[in-house]
Order: sequence, then structure tokens, then C-alpha cells
Amino acid sequence: SDHIRIGEQILNGIAAELKVSLSVLPERMRSLIEDRKRLERELVEARRKLAAQGTSVSPEAKDVSGIRYIGRRVDGVSARDLKIMVDDLKTSGEGIYAIVAVNDGKASLVVGVTKTLEANFDAVELVRSGAKAVGGNGGGGRSDMAQAGGPDGGKADAALLAIEEEINSRAIA
Repeated sequence: SDHIRIGEQILNGIAAELKVSLSVLPERMRSLIEDRKRLERELVEARRKLAAQGTSVSPEAKDVSGIRYIGRRVDGVSARDLKIMVDDLKTSGEGIYAIVAVNDGKASLVVGVTKTLEANFDAVELVRSGAKAVGGNGGGGRSDMAQAGGPDGGKADAALLAIEEEINSRAIA
């Protein structure tokens, strides 16, 4: 009965905090959970749109030894969302696309290579060169899409440059 009393106190406390009666507490909780999920989805979508517009200093495409390259730095975007963003960029035309996200001082990188360039450029090799710049080692994925990370988010721009230099050295070779 002590457990029951403690349980009732907890439920009454939650109901009071949410300013509802006990009878509608389950419905109120469901509604709050749904609201939270909806807001999280909207936030992810808003971040994606922001990143797609290019929150980076130089979002426009560069010509790197005849290869179209876009390198962007974004803040507060999850690694999972980076892949979606790189996929979006890949639909804009033939090229190599890299996005580095900085979250809590750490860097996440995703590199995408369009099909036509896969014979000469491997996304895994490119993402690894970027990862080195942010203090990471390794990285993995497929030849068309790869990701990596590193502890030094402050070197995000250096990572984008390292990827660019790697593209340049492979294009010349």
C-alpha cells in the first residue's frame, strides 16, 4: 500500500504540473508526446532547408580540375540528416559534394560522388582525407556516399579544403 500511495502522489504531482485532472492525464501525455515528435520533425526539416540554402561561407560550386565540387559547413545538423542533404545536392548535377556538420565541437562529414565520377573518385577515400583534418581516422560507406567524424569541429573548413585537395590530386593523376 506504500507503493500505491507513492504512485498516487507521483500521478497527482504530474497532473498538477500539467494543470489537468487525473482522468485526462493519459490523453494529455499522449498529446504532449505527439506534439514533441511533430516539433522534432519540423526542426529537422527546417535545418535541412537552411542547409540546402547554404549556411556556409561559400556554398557555390567550385571547379576543381574540371570536377564540380561543393563543400559546405553547417551547424547543428545530425549525421543522418547530412546524408539526406548530400543526396539532395547530388540531384543538382554531376559532381562531388561534401558537408561538414559541427555539433558540440565535434565534426561529422559526409561526401557524395555522383555515378559518372565513381570510376575515378571514391567517397570513402575522400571522406577519410577530410576526417584527418578534424582529428578523426577512418570513415566508411560506399564509393558514392561515405561518412566520417572527428573531435575537432574547429577545423571544419580545413576538412573541406583537404577533400578539395584530394579531388585535385586525383584529377591530375
